[in-house]
Amino acid sequence: MSLTAKKSSNPLPLKERIKVPRQLMPEQAAAERAHNFSEVNLGYSAELAQQEALRCLECAKPTCTDNCPVGVKVKEFVERIVIGDFLGAAAKIREDNVLPAVTGRVCPQEDQCEGKCLLSKKVKPLGIGYLERFVADYEQRMGTHIVPNAAPTGKRVAVVGSGPSGLTVAGDLIQKGHKVRVFEALHEIGGVLVYGIPEFRLPKQIVREQIEYMREMGVEFETDVVVGRTITIDELIEEEGFDAVYIGTGAGLPQFMNIPGEHFNGVYSANEFLTRINLMKAYKFPTYDEPMLDLHGKDVAVIGGGNTALDAIRSALRLGARKAYVIYRRSDSEMPARAEEVHHARQEGIDFQMLTAPVEFVSDGKGWLTAARCVRMELGEPDASGRRRPVPKEGSEFDLPLSVAIIAIGTGANPIVQSTTPGLGTNKRGYIQASEETQRTTRKGVFAGGDIVTGSATVILAMGAGRRAAKSIHEYLTTGEW
Repeated sequence: MSLTAKKSSNPLPLKERIKVPRQLMPEQAAAERAHNFSEVNLGYSAELAQQEALRCLECAKPTCTDNCPVGVKVKEFVERIVIGDFLGAAAKIREDNVLPAVTGRVCPQEDQCEGKCLLSKKVKPLGIGYLERFVADYEQRMGTHIVPNAAPTGKRVAVVGSGPSGLTVAGDLIQKGHKVRVFEALHEIGGVLVYGIPEFRLPKQIVREQIEYMREMGVEFETDVVVGRTITIDELIEEEGFDAVYIGTGAGLPQFMNIPGEHFNGVYSANEFLTRINLMKAYKFPTYDEPMLDLHGKDVAVIGGGNTALDAIRSALRLGARKAYVIYRRSDSEMPARAEEVHHARQEGIDFQMLTAPVEFVSDGKGWLTAARCVRMELGEPDASGRRRPVPKEGSEFDLPLSVAIIAIGTGANPIVQSTTPGLGTNKRGYIQASEETQRTTRKGVFAGGDIVTGSATVILAMGAGRRAAKSIHEYLTTGEW
């Protein structure tokens, strides 16, 4: 049946769809996965995917798409799953999303598309993320990619950073016929997708497959290039002849708590800790030996309550930690991490020390961490973020024995590009100033987006900025207007 026909391809009457329970995601048992880096969620089968797709209400005005930062046509790709056209569903997603196997795994759908699903008014929302992951993985298994073949425009665009924002810009612009080269400072393509997100949530092979597809599309990649040091933005434009530049360098400068003892051996930033595990392959011990991360028999804590904090402490558990703690100064309801990740962490045995904050790190007198001196907190009035401010309880100090502490309280803007690009406006926190609508900066021909503009956010929000930037760059290259 043609999907353009007025009659729905879904065999279930609307009133029956709400009775179908949301299909659970198969996953590794907690007792097993706590000791390996294999993926936790195992993915839908074709049968589960089609059963879940039947729940879609096929809204006349799909609010799920409206709330997707990259505008994925949810209703249309789900229709294709219902009739078993899984490759067609994948192609439909790729019209708006160049990284569906990634976002199907790490996008916070509960705050985006699923958060606006009309089913959620009465039952659990449609499993949009699970369905997206299914069709992306199916497409990869079948080895079938539709490679766009746009007429060349003769224009060249440099993309600085190969994280989700930069990859989105590259994917969208290559489909417009522009020549695109992505510059990455590290030795592997993918930015935060490869150095920041652990294997059990986003396997590196998944990212590599998405990158390879982009190579097939014509995107060029160059690693080990630190723009601002190896080459400047001005040199990319004036000497290398690029017609436009997009800056998507992320926000990878670690923030610390500025409490006594942060210099002790055993205290890490989450960035360093996760990079050692992911890019230096500590997760493949003993094939790869990363001696600084031999955590067997050690007590480890992460300070923070976001997704990065949970990625770090769940990784520590898998590396052999005897005790693994989350130290968070607010309560469960204020934790910014995804509910699914918190649930998985609790199942795996992570000890959550809520309403608790370190005030000092303690050493053995030889520079090695032995404990975190903490205080218990209580919630007071809301602060600027709208969350209730944590206030220390008098006389509640205690020492938590630790060998390793991981600071995961946020990141800032690395200043390398900004400090070497005259005329590039920044705000008081060092982030690049760019239009929310067009991602244009204060320098003609230079665009920026993602965390280097907004500060730390999600993969999908960075991709949304990339899509807006690609549209704006295309308009600039075709009209010459700024």
